[in-house]
Amino acid sequence: MELTKIIKSIKEIVRQTGAYIRQEAARFDYHLVEHKGFNDLVSYVDKTAEAQLVEALAGLLPEAGFLTEEGTRQLAGRPFTWVIDPLDGTTNFTHGLPVYSVSVALMQGQEVVAGVVYEINRDELFWALKDGGAYLNDQQIRVSPRQQLAESLLATGFPYYNFDQMSAYLQILDAFMQSTHGLRRLGSAAVDLAYVACGRFEGFFEYNLSAWDVAAGTLLVTEAGGRVTDFTGGNNYIFGKEIIAAGTVWQAMQEVISRYWQRH
Repeated sequence: MELTKIIKSIKEIVRQTGAYIRQEAARFDYHLVEHKGFNDLVSYVDKTAEAQLVEALAGLLPEAGFLTEEGTRQLAGRPFTWVIDPLDGTTNFTHGLPVYSVSVALMQGQEVVAGVVYEINRDELFWALKDGGAYLNDQQIRVSPRQQLAESLLATGFPYYNFDQMSAYLQILDAFMQSTHGLRRLGSAAVDLAYVACGRFEGFFEYNLSAWDVAAGTLLVTEAGGRVTDFTGGNNYIFGKEIIAAGTVWQAMQEVISRYWQRH
C-alpha cells in the first residue's frame, strides 16, 4: 500500500464529512441530542458523519477493519484498522461552540501510519504520514521550540465521568497554572493535538481518553518533531486513556504530572 497515494483520498473524504457537519451546524436543534451515558452526548450528526466516513474508507481500503466511536462498524483482527471520531467535540457542537473536528487515523498493527484532523470552523486540515512529516493544509508544521514551562501555553481536558483521580488532577492543574502562561480547555483532544503539532500549544495532557480521540493527533505531533507518551513516559497512550504530547517541554510536563498522579 502506498500511503502517499491513499492520503489524498483520505483528506478528500474527511473534508466532505466536515462539509456535512458544517451544513448541519447551521440548523442543529439541541433537542435532538441523545445521551449515551452521563455527560456523554451524541446526535444524528455524529452517526451520519461516521456512516459516511465508514462507507467511503471501506471502499478505499477494503482489507481494513474499523474502530469507531459510534460503533457503525467494528472489524477486529485485520492488518489495517481505521480509527475514527466523526465529530470530536460533540458537546461543543451541540451548544454552538465552534471548536470541533473530524479525526481519522489508519493503523497498521499497533502503529499509526496516517492521520488526518480537520478543524471544521477554521477550515484547517492537519495531516501526517509515518516518516513523512506533518502538515497544515499544504504547509509543513513543527512543534514549538520553547524550552521552558514559564514560556508555555498548555492544553488539557476536564473529565466528564470517572472522577476518581480528581484530587490528583486538580493538584496538577494548580502546579501548571503557577508555572506556565496558562491552561486552555478547548473540548476537542484531536484539535489540541493538532495545535501542539503546529506550535500553538507547547503541550497537551489529559486522561479518560479513547483511541479515536487521539490516534490521528498523536501522529501529527510525532511527525512534527514532538514526543507523545502516557503519564509514566511509556508508550501506552493510544489505548491507555492518558496522554502527554509536547515539544521540548515534554520532560518538564511529565515531571509535574508524575509528582501528583496516583497509579491504580
